[in-house]
Order: sequence, then C-alpha cells, then structure tokens
Amino acid sequence: MSAAMNSGRVEVAKTLKLYVNGAFPRSESGRTVLVFDAKKRAFAHASHASRKDLRDAVEAASAAQPKWAAATAYNRGQVLYRLAEMLEARRAEFASLMVSIEGRSKAEAAKEVDRAIDRCVCFAGWTDKIAAVLGGKQPVAGPYFVFTMPEAMGTVAVVMPDERPLLSMVSLMLPVVAAGNSAIVVAPITAASGKGKPAANAPLAIAFAEAVATSDVPAGIINILTGARAELCPWIASHREIAGVAGARLPAADAKALELGAAENLKRVCLFHDAPALDDDAFWHSPFAIQPFVDLKTVWHPSALH
Repeated sequence: MSAAMNSGRVEVAKTLKLYVNGAFPRSESGRTVLVFDAKKRAFAHASHASRKDLRDAVEAASAAQPKWAAATAYNRGQVLYRLAEMLEARRAEFASLMVSIEGRSKAEAAKEVDRAIDRCVCFAGWTDKIAAVLGGKQPVAGPYFVFTMPEAMGTVAVVMPDERPLLSMVSLMLPVVAAGNSAIVVAPITAASGKGKPAANAPLAIAFAEAVATSDVPAGIINILTGARAELCPWIASHREIAGVAGARLPAADAKALELGAAENLKRVCLFHDAPALDDDAFWHSPFAIQPFVDLKTVWHPSALH
C-alpha cells in the first residue's frame, strides 16, 4: 500500500517568491505569473512585485547599506568570494534551469554558469583595489596635499534585460555591491499569453537569491524583485532613497522612463547603452564597470612644504 502511494505522489510545486531583507516573502499584492519552460510547459508561479514591495526593498537596502559600506574592502571581497563558492555549489542547478527554461544546450549552459561564477570571483578581487584604480593623489599648484577616494553612493536599483538572466544579473549587480552599495534587482516577468512566454528571468533570479541567502552577504544588501519593468521603472526613477540605477539592453520605453524620471531628482542612471556583449570579459571584468556607482571625494589638506 505504501509503495503504491509513493509511486503516485505529486511533486511539490515551487512558488518563486521575492527576496527582500534576507527573507523570501510573497508579493503583498498577492499577484503571481505562471512561468513556462522552453517546451511551453507550466514550470512555476512567480511573484509579481508591486510598488509596495519596491518600497519595502528600498527600506531594507537603505538600512543595511551604511554598515556594508563601513566594512573593510577586504571583508567585502571575502563575502563576495563566499557568494562565488555558493554559486559553484549550485552549478548543476543553474545549468539545468538554463536548459529547461531557456532551451540552451548543456554545453552552452555550463559555459554561461562558469562565466557568471568567474565574474563573481573577479569582483570579489576588485573590492580592495578600487580605491587605488579610481582614486589617488592629485597634483595641484599650491601648498596642499590633495587626494581622491571613491565612496559608495547608497542604494542602487539594478534593472535586468530579458536575455541571459544569470550573467546579466551578475554583471550589473556585482559592480554595485562591490563598491559598498546595496542593490535592488528587478528581474522582469511578463504575462503568459498565446503570443509568447514569460521572460525566463524569475527562476534563475530566485535560484541566485537562494545562493545569496546561504552565503555571507548581509540581509538587505542584495534584494531581488520579480515584476513588470514597465510598472516598476517609473517608481524606481522617482524614488528619492534610490541613489542610482544600473541597466543594460533595456527596451526603449523602460530606458526612457528611467532617464526622464530620474532627471527630476538628479538620480544617476547608467544603462550601458554602448557596452559590448556580456561575453566581453575585458569590459565586464574591468573596474570601470564599478566607476558609475561610486562618488569621488576629493580632500585638500594643507602641506608643510612651501
């Protein structure tokens, strides 16, 4: 009897929740979107984040960011390296999701996951070198010792494109966090319809969130919302506690909403319009991917030399 019952068991269906302040809440709106795999089979329900969920994420990120920025650069590097370890431990899971959700070949999926992990290791290494590359002593005409140091901006929203969700998230979010900022990642989902399938971001984005949750990244530093870009972008642009926005390869309407909305509060928006493809390690491993998300503070100190 027991064997018969076990043979007919129903697998536990997964609900893809949000990741806010180190926890996995459902959207306060109660909305979900059905996500399909590459063969158009129902895969999971993804939470549909609302404006209120964005506000909750901003509050968590703003509260956590000062302590993260105050940590030593070496410590931040250790934390991000631990995140790379967690991604490595889930390597097979990420590759399997890419095959089933995106329809990638096993070889392509494995290569993409490896590149994402390597990029995480790369930015773990950059944390204690950013100051040397972006800052330094400035020559001036006068009896002053002048030097420039990069400082974290605060909370940065990271708006992901539709394609290559894991690599795009790592490439856009890690430069933000490595510099001492907190991040709110928006992974887009679209309503299921006969004309197309929802964006494949949600399963991979939340799998990444589970890796973050088991790493040493403090709660509130990385927050992940699955939602509609067109709904959230105007609120991201107008929210005064969000200091900057990162994005790449976004639809024209979403990019325009971010850039025009941010003009009212002078929010810094970097959408990497002219950036090369995500496979270009020379660009995406560079510290100049970090530069848009720091403020450069210059200090003038009187010198004893006259």
